[in-house]
Amino acid sequence: MNRETIQKYSCLFQDYLVNEGMTIEWAIFLNVLVNCVIVFAAVLILDVVFRKLIVETFKAFSDKTKTTFDDYLVKSNFPRFIAHCLPLGLVWYLIPIIFVESAFMTNLLQIAAQVYLIILCVYIFRSILRTTRNFLEESESYRDKPMESYVQVMMIFAWGIGVFWIIQLLTGFSVVSLTTLGAASAVILLIFKDTILGFVASIQVSVNDIVRIGDWITFSKFGADGYVTEINLATVRVQNFDNTFTTIPTYSLIADSFQNWRGMQESKGRRIKRSIFIKQSSIKFLSSEDIERLKNIQLIKPYLEHRQRDVDKFNRMNEADKELLINGRNQTNLGVFRHYADAFLNENSAINKDLFLMVRHLAPTDKGIPIEIFCFSHDKKWENYEHIQADIFDHLLASISYFDLEVFELPTGRDLQALA
Repeated sequence: MNRETIQKYSCLFQDYLVNEGMTIEWAIFLNVLVNCVIVFAAVLILDVVFRKLIVETFKAFSDKTKTTFDDYLVKSNFPRFIAHCLPLGLVWYLIPIIFVESAFMTNLLQIAAQVYLIILCVYIFRSILRTTRNFLEESESYRDKPMESYVQVMMIFAWGIGVFWIIQLLTGFSVVSLTTLGAASAVILLIFKDTILGFVASIQVSVNDIVRIGDWITFSKFGADGYVTEINLATVRVQNFDNTFTTIPTYSLIADSFQNWRGMQESKGRRIKRSIFIKQSSIKFLSSEDIERLKNIQLIKPYLEHRQRDVDKFNRMNEADKELLINGRNQTNLGVFRHYADAFLNENSAINKDLFLMVRHLAPTDKGIPIEIFCFSHDKKWENYEHIQADIFDHLLASISYFDLEVFELPTGRDLQALA
């Protein structure tokens, strides 16, 4: 059907009204109104038909392909947005033909069609970006990258360009003038200050590999202690261990200090660092009887025998008067206990012997003398790690009494009552 035929049919109602005696102005007005209703109804019908046809065809095509990219295109409504383009093209073609008698209506509808086309292009671009993001997140190389941040930044630019073009269509002002761009830049910097900071932060986080999706972080300032589930332009989402969620401003990841446990997760062990506070008055030199009794503890029997030979040899050479234990060299119950703890850790299969292992003596405090256990467990899973740590200290605390040592403990009400 050519332009003349379409134009002829579009004026039939107008000609009928004029023949019936209506003024030409009212006939044109009513004819334009009727044509608007017809075009609008036709566009709706065509939109539904084309959308159904294109979406179903695209789904059938994506089901037969091996790649998942087209599957994500379907999920992001890419075929649906493409289907809107065909009725829009039809409207664009028909407007100057059907509304030839009304220049105002032709101009108005053409501007509306252009605005709709710009918005439609932005939505198509968004669906492509989301599809690309979902497709890349399947890859190990991109799964822990903040892809959402990049998508949001590109969408901000896309909407910015779209808004500029819409303003130009509606007002006639050129968006390329320096004055307009300068004013727009100032407004954008003011309104999107946090977004710009988040964009800069997300780039630094990604480039410097500060945080990845799946990392366990502790951020005391925001009460976050859990796994990072999402990194986007404005916030970082953390799922805490009680299954609550905490959102952290992305910029805070480079502006404030936080703890990332990824190094521990990727290492060969998880650190155990905890102290037992020994009551200072329970520390003593070991007599011969004490040493013989402690030799019954299998883990330290070789150490006691070897160490005691060295002590006796030194005392004989220096003619130490052993009527007092303080003279010459002596072993202490705390020193023997430290070696027992060290031997116990070396015998424990849950402890990684390839990593640092030490039982050390810290400076005395008002709560006793700290004996610190420093080692690494093989198992890094949180609950298993806590079980291993608890088993170690359960055993050591129960063993202390065998060395005539006492664990420091603040007096309770019952202790004070007994003293009274």
